[in-house]
Amino acid sequence: MKGPRLPYRYDHYTWVEIREVARRQPQPVVILPIGSVEDHGHHLPLDVDNFCIGSITDAAAERAQEEILLMPLVPYGFETHHMEFCGTIDVKPRHLEDFVVDVTTSVARHGFRRILIADGHGSNMPILELAARRTVLETDGRTLCAAFIWPSLIPEAISEIRQSGRGGMAHACELETSLYLHLNAPAVQMDKAVSEYSEHPSNFHWQDLQHGAKIKFMDWWSRISRTGTVGDAKLATAEKGKVVFEAAVEKLIELVREFREWQDLPRRDHHG
Repeated sequence: MKGPRLPYRYDHYTWVEIREVARRQPQPVVILPIGSVEDHGHHLPLDVDNFCIGSITDAAAERAQEEILLMPLVPYGFETHHMEFCGTIDVKPRHLEDFVVDVTTSVARHGFRRILIADGHGSNMPILELAARRTVLETDGRTLCAAFIWPSLIPEAISEIRQSGRGGMAHACELETSLYLHLNAPAVQMDKAVSEYSEHPSNFHWQDLQHGAKIKFMDWWSRISRTGTVGDAKLATAEKGKVVFEAAVEKLIELVREFREWQDLPRRDHHG
C-alpha cells in the first residue's frame, strides 16, 4: 500500500489482525467490488466500470468504517462480446465464476458471514448472481452472499436526473458519463460524446441500466454500436453525476446495515 493503513480495507490488516476483525460482533460486511476493462465510447476511458464501482464502494466504506470491510477490486470481467473493440480484456464466464467463488469462500473460511459482491459491469451480473448462490451453498449456509449492480440500488435518484428515454442509459451513456464527470471531469472528452441508438427496435428487448428488458439477450457489441456507446452521452452532466453518486453511496450503506442484521434462519431436511 501507499500511505496510511485504512481501517476499512481488508488487505491492510495483518493476518493476526484480520482474525480479530472476524471475531467482532456484529461483524462488518465484506464487500468485493468487480468491474471490467472495456470500450466506453470515444469519450470515456477503458476503466469506467472499475472507476465507478471502486469510487462508490470506497466512499461507502470510508463513511461506514466499522460496518464495511472492503476487498481489493477485481478489475476484469466477462467481455467476449466486446472483443472487437480495442483494449477490452475478456475473462470467460466459467473462469470468472470460479474465481469469484474461490475468493468468497476463502473469506468465509476465515470466519466472515456476510459478503456483498458489488458489480460495475452489466454482463458480469448473471455470473455474479450464480457465484453468490454458490457461496451460500458451498459454505452450507454459514455465510450469506448477495450480488448487485450499483444502478439497481438507486432507481429513484436515476429518475430524478434522467432526461433520455428508454435505452438512453445503457453503456457510456447519460448515466455512466455523468458519474464519471462528477468523479473526474478532466478524463472525459465530452467533445467526442455521442447519442447512439443503433440496436434493433423491439418491444421485448433493449439495453438500459434503469429499465430492464423483458427478455435476456446480448449480441456482439459491434453489431449494436458503432462507437462503443449505447444511449445518450450528450445529456450527461457532472451535476447529475453527483446526485447518483451520493445516492449510490448512501443506499449501499443502508444495504450493508440491513444485510449485517439478517438472521441465520434454520434449515430443515424434509426427507425424514
